[in-house]
Amino acid sequence: MKILVTGSSGLVGTALVSTLAGAGHTVCRLVRPESAGGEGSKDGFAVAWNPATGELGGAGVGPDAVVNLAGASIADGRWSAGRKEMLHASRIDTTRALVGALAKMNVRPSVLVSASAIGIYGDRGDETLTEESKPGTDFLAGLAKEWETEALKAEALGIRVVLARFGIILAREGGALAKMLTPFKLGVGGRLGSGKQWMSWVTLEDVVGALRLMIENKSARGAINFVAPQPVQNFEFTKILAKAVHRPAFFPAPAFALRLALGEMTDALLLSSQRVAPKGLEKLGYRFLHADLNSAVAAVLAKS
Repeated sequence: MKILVTGSSGLVGTALVSTLAGAGHTVCRLVRPESAGGEGSKDGFAVAWNPATGELGGAGVGPDAVVNLAGASIADGRWSAGRKEMLHASRIDTTRALVGALAKMNVRPSVLVSASAIGIYGDRGDETLTEESKPGTDFLAGLAKEWETEALKAEALGIRVVLARFGIILAREGGALAKMLTPFKLGVGGRLGSGKQWMSWVTLEDVVGALRLMIENKSARGAINFVAPQPVQNFEFTKILAKAVHRPAFFPAPAFALRLALGEMTDALLLSSQRVAPKGLEKLGYRFLHADLNSAVAAVLAKS
């Protein structure tokens, strides 16, 4: 298959491109014109594309599938007005431009798998959340709703659309786990706030495996929760991380201190409770490589 990938330099994109190319697929990494050389490599072809205009290089025409992973990191800075605009543009505007580019193709892909996030549900306490649950009302929920709305416009082009709602992705290559482990390795780790908030996680290997299933299985469509089947509360997550690195977990981070340090991001990312179930993946028959947190953390750290 010929597969276009946006956001190919990110955590998920890098792993996905490598896996797809290794499986024999022709992978076209959509990159900004100044970064595109167009030469083939073990990681596919770099194809020029301009997210501002939707202009796409000739090598990207006629794909069988498209995976849209573009989007600036949610956790890389305080949510100033300017930062929020960047987060919005990197997701909504880019996805709109991508769908516009697909509309201009004479031969269109059969499927668009577009990234989203479980942040769409907002802070929901102990409620078990499935793909049918209503969206939340905070900034992240609004961002995800707009993001998904733009991707779903591809359905009018006859393209099957899958919305991959990512949970907390655990990987040795970076991302959330590396940031979480740092205080524990220094001996100052602990629960966040009350520690009662639910955390829905998934390993990078399972994200890549599930994305491949979304591309290949024609029954996959609409919102799909990319989370492992066993979410845990923050205090339990904390205990497992501390045990994995043989450090104590005696130093809780009070909610007020986190808010002072990180602002609005604190409640949305660190204190928000999302107990999410992978009903869509289970219905499609996906088999998780890492279904429980103890084995997942052990597996990730073993490869570090």
